[in-house]
Amino acid sequence: MSKTVIDILGITCQDCSSVILSEVRKHPGVESADLDFIKGRLSIEGDVDKEAIKATINRLGYRVQAEVDGLTQKPSTTKVLDFLGFWKYFIHSKDLPLMGAGLIILILGILLQQRELPVWVYLPLQLASLPMLGILVFRQAWNGLSDGFSINMGVLMALASTGAVLIGEASEALIMLILFAISESLEGYINDRAREVFSEFADLAPKNALLVTANGEISVPVLNLKLGDTIIVRPGERFPMDGRVLSGSSEVNQAPITGESTLVPKGEGDEVFSSTVNGQGILKVLVTKLAKDNTIQRIITLVTETQANRSKQEKFVDRFAAVYTPIVIAIALLVMIVPTLIFRQPFWNTAASYGWLHRGLSLLMIGCPCALIISTPITLISGLTAAARRGVVFKGGVFLETLGNTKVMAFDKTGTLTIGKPVVKQVQTADGHWHDAGLTCEACDDLVALADSLEAHSSHPLAQAVSNEAQNRGVAGKYAPAENARNLDGKGQEGWVNGKLATVGSLPLFEQDHGDHLPATVKEGSVAAQSEGKTVMLLCDGEAVRGFIGVEDTPRDESAAVLQALNALGIRTLMLTGDNPQAAERVRMNLGLDEVQASLLPEQKLAAIAQLHETYGLVSMVGDGINDSPALAKADLGIAMGGAGNAQVLETADMVLMNDNLKKLPFAVKLARFTNHLIKQNIAISLSVKFVVAGLAIAGLTPLWAAVLADVGLSLVVTLNGLRAANMKPASDGALAA
Repeated sequence: MSKTVIDILGITCQDCSSVILSEVRKHPGVESADLDFIKGRLSIEGDVDKEAIKATINRLGYRVQAEVDGLTQKPSTTKVLDFLGFWKYFIHSKDLPLMGAGLIILILGILLQQRELPVWVYLPLQLASLPMLGILVFRQAWNGLSDGFSINMGVLMALASTGAVLIGEASEALIMLILFAISESLEGYINDRAREVFSEFADLAPKNALLVTANGEISVPVLNLKLGDTIIVRPGERFPMDGRVLSGSSEVNQAPITGESTLVPKGEGDEVFSSTVNGQGILKVLVTKLAKDNTIQRIITLVTETQANRSKQEKFVDRFAAVYTPIVIAIALLVMIVPTLIFRQPFWNTAASYGWLHRGLSLLMIGCPCALIISTPITLISGLTAAARRGVVFKGGVFLETLGNTKVMAFDKTGTLTIGKPVVKQVQTADGHWHDAGLTCEACDDLVALADSLEAHSSHPLAQAVSNEAQNRGVAGKYAPAENARNLDGKGQEGWVNGKLATVGSLPLFEQDHGDHLPATVKEGSVAAQSEGKTVMLLCDGEAVRGFIGVEDTPRDESAAVLQALNALGIRTLMLTGDNPQAAERVRMNLGLDEVQASLLPEQKLAAIAQLHETYGLVSMVGDGINDSPALAKADLGIAMGGAGNAQVLETADMVLMNDNLKKLPFAVKLARFTNHLIKQNIAISLSVKFVVAGLAIAGLTPLWAAVLADVGLSLVVTLNGLRAANMKPASDGALAA
C-alpha cells in the first residue's frame, strides 16, 4: 500500500479539514486519510490518483502547494507581497473575476435601492450578487451542509447576508462579505505562517548530500542514501544524515538538536546528527540511519504528529464547541421570534432601532467557535516547537500541560543528578586490608577481575566503573564473562564463573544470603565506605565472600543550581535511588534536595511515585530513560536524559532532554506554565468577547458587519496570542525570556 502526502494552503478551521477529508475518502483506492489541520498536511494510504485528489481540493476552494522533485516548495512572492502577504490569497484566487462581478452587481442594486425604485427592480440583483461576491462564504456553507449537515461559519454568514438583503440592509451585506473575504485571507495567511513555524525543523536538514562513490563524489537526494553509505560534509554545511565520523576532525554546532550554545568537538568514531552544523573541518561520515529515522525526523514526528496525546484543555474546547454553536443558533431563533410574537416588538428594522430579525442575525455571526477551536492547538504546537528548538522534546501537548501543573519532581541519582560515570575508589579484600583504587595487589586484582566477569553483560554505570578498573589493572578478561548471568531484582548479579555460582551485590543482599558467615572485616568496611558516600559491591566466588569494591559518582556541575531553580518555582524535589542511605543522604545535602528515599528496589520506586501522586498531585520523574523505564512510565510525566541519537530514550519517555543537561528543566517548566496560561487566556478572551457582543446584539447595538468583525478579529487575536509561545527562549540562567 502506497502513501500519498499533499500539503494544502488556505485551511483556516477544523470544518475545512472535515470537508476535505469527507471528499477525499470518496476517491477510489483510498484506504484511509488523515488531515493534520495544524500542518495543513493530507496523508492518504492506498493506491490513488494524486492529480484527481488535487483537483478535488482545488474544487473545494483550497490550494495545493507546488512540488519540485517531490519536495514541497513554498509559493514565491514579491517583496510587496512579503510585506502584505495575506493579499496573495486574493491575487492568486481563481474566484477574483466572479467576486469582482458580484461586487459590481451588488453596488448597482444598492444604488437602485437608494433611488427608491420598486423592490422587484433591485432585490433580485442584490440576491443574485450574493453567491458571486460571497463565493467563499457560500462555498464554505455548501461544503458544510453537504458534509453531514454541518453548521459552519459559511452557513451562518450566508444566512446573515441573505437576511440583511431581505430586510433592506444590502449595504451591510456588502460590508459583511468584504470583511469576511479579507479576514479569511488574513486568517489563512497567519495560519500558514504558523505552519511555517511548526515545520521549521523539516527545513533544517539538507535535501541533498555529497555521496562518495567509486567514480568520485556526487550530489544525491538524502532519500536515496542507504545504511553504510559514506558522505562528505564540508565546512559550514549542515549534516544531511545521522552518522559516525570516519575521518577528519571539526567542531559542530548541535543547537538545532540539543539546544547547546557551545560547539562540540567531533572526530573519528563520534556520532553526528542530521541538521547540525559542521565547523571548519572536512568530515567523512558513515550513514547510520535512513532519512526517515534521522534524529531530526523523529523530533518532527514527536512534536507534530502525536495527535492521540491531546491535552485536557483541547478536549474541553472540542466538547464545548460541539454544544456551543447549536445553542447559539437556537438562542438566535428565539431572539428573532419570541419578542415579536409575545411582546409585539418590531420584527423588521425601524428608523429608531434594529428589528429583532436583525438582532438575531447579528447573534448568528458570533455562533461559530473558530477562535476557541483554532487557538488551543496552535498555542500547544507553538510551545512544543519552542521547546524542541532548545533541545526539549515533548511527545504531545498533554505532556507539556502536565509539566506546567507538576507539583513534585523526583530524580534518579546515577546518570541524572550525577554525571553517571562512577569510578572505583576502594577495593577491600576479606583479609582485612583495603587498597585504594590504582594500588595493585594480587588479591584485589583478582577481586576486580571476578566482578568484571559478573558485570560483563550489564549496561549499568556501576558495571562500567568495574570494567574500567579492570582495564586499568590489566585484568580485563582474566575470567570469561559469567554464564547464565541474571539480575537479582535490582540487588545485584549472579552467574557461573569457573564452574561456581558467583555473586556481586549490595550489603543487604549479602547480609540476607550469608548472615553470620559474612566476614566482619567486609561488613564493617562496607558500612564505613557507605558512610563516606560510596556505593559498595560485595563479591562471593561461590564458596566464600571475597571482599567488596567501593564506587563513587560525582554530582553534575549544574544539579544544585537546577534544583534551587525548581524549588524557587514551587516544585518539591526529591531523589529515588537504589543506593545506600548514607550515599544518598550525602548527595541530598550537597545538592539541596527536599527529600531522599534510598535503598529502593524497582517495584519500591513505583510505589513511591504512587504515594507521591496521592500526596502532592501531578508527579514528574527524571531518569536516564533506560534503567528507569518502569518509574518513568508510572509517573504522570516521565522525563529522560540524553535523547540525541538514542531512539530507545525517545520512545521511553514523555519528555526528553536531548543534550543530557538538566539546565533546560527550569526553562521547560516556565514554558509549560506560560503555554497553559496562554490557552486559558485565549479561552477567557474568546468567551468574554462573544458574550459581550451577544449582549450588544440582543440589545440592538450591533450592526451585522460589526458582529462579523468581532468574530473574525477575535480568531486573529487569539491565534497571534497563541503564537507568542513559539518565541520564548531561556535566558543564560535558565529563566524564561521573551
